[in-house]
Amino acid sequence: MNRERLLERFLRYVRIDTTAVEDAGVYPSSPGQLVLGRLLVDELQAMGIQDASQDEHGIVLATLPANGEAGDAPTVAFNAHLDTSPETTGKNVQPQVIRNYPGGDIVLPGNAEQVIRISENPELADLVGATIVTTDGTTLLGGDDKAGLAVIMELTQHLLEHPEISHGRVRLLFTCDEEIGHGVDHVDLEKLAAQVCYTLDGSGAGVIDIETFSADLAVVTLRGVNIHPAIAHGRMVNALRAAGEFLAALPREQAPETTSGRQGFLHPYAVEGGVEQASIRIILRDFNTAALAEQAKLLTTLAAQVEKSFPGLRVDVEVTKQYRNLAEGLRREPRAVGLAEQAHQRLGTVAQFTSIRGGTDGSQLTERGLPTPNLAVGQHCFHSPREWVCLEEMRQAGQMLVELVQLWAAAKR
Repeated sequence: MNRERLLERFLRYVRIDTTAVEDAGVYPSSPGQLVLGRLLVDELQAMGIQDASQDEHGIVLATLPANGEAGDAPTVAFNAHLDTSPETTGKNVQPQVIRNYPGGDIVLPGNAEQVIRISENPELADLVGATIVTTDGTTLLGGDDKAGLAVIMELTQHLLEHPEISHGRVRLLFTCDEEIGHGVDHVDLEKLAAQVCYTLDGSGAGVIDIETFSADLAVVTLRGVNIHPAIAHGRMVNALRAAGEFLAALPREQAPETTSGRQGFLHPYAVEGGVEQASIRIILRDFNTAALAEQAKLLTTLAAQVEKSFPGLRVDVEVTKQYRNLAEGLRREPRAVGLAEQAHQRLGTVAQFTSIRGGTDGSQLTERGLPTPNLAVGQHCFHSPREWVCLEEMRQAGQMLVELVQLWAAAKR
């Protein structure tokens, strides 16, 4: 695959601010997602993909028709998301390209306090001589998931330039607002008409994610009583103080910073409000879906305890389903993982099967009946100003897809 063209695509995409915005009241939640989607449609049409389009929800769909004798092969879809995490700004991204990485820590030029340390990123030790892309340390990079976008786009160009590579019908699906749990809200699976899908939204190289967390979102709303502090005695009920007590009561042994492996967690990540009313947003995560109900029960118990501590306070806990562990759904189509593993074997690499402590659009797509494993695409340290990608790992991901479409071309529906 064209290494430099792949890099140019990626740098072009990350400069567009597509930060998702929670509770924006519109879909997609930020205008930059529409801008990037239109750019991708223009690029696809310039390649000759005539049906490339962006719908009213910002979703981009396109088709690479089957070639050769692969017309009866299963239709394969590749997915990446347009938005970036709201946890760190994606505005005014200034990417830094480090060619022939010499090794060692990387001090980011826009903020010397932001350092990509070998101790925190041990995989860098194996990438001496590679091309590393970072930000200047004041924004995130957007490798999650613009690395996926760039790889899928470059794959499409490569297959068009090399008609001797046999492939069945390939569908491209670029979604919005994945980072805030709404990536596939408006995806029409009948219109997509694929038998299998792959999200290009994973870490490192050679990784196939075959299991994800199950996830819910809890919003805890604390309603107090506000009055002028001069006459507050016996009358004020401070929702902010109550929120502090609620947060302090959350078990630290169930926090993301104290759990690992297959342990689930409760993670409060946003607090807002004032004396009259405050709210806390908490994500619930576990590989065992049934455990989410226990986590929600704990929150309800703590809410009742805080109400007793603050007479006159009312605390409501609202839990919303987000996504579910994709492991069970993948069993319906074992070739989804099996052929991905074979693609790595054809490249001489060994696939690593992993369970990720998070989710992708593939979690919901699989739950809805479209088996969708997640593939590595060179992302590292995502959602952070210290985010970085490796160009060689992105290129390897593209080469793996070339092998994968050939394997599916030989498969039967």
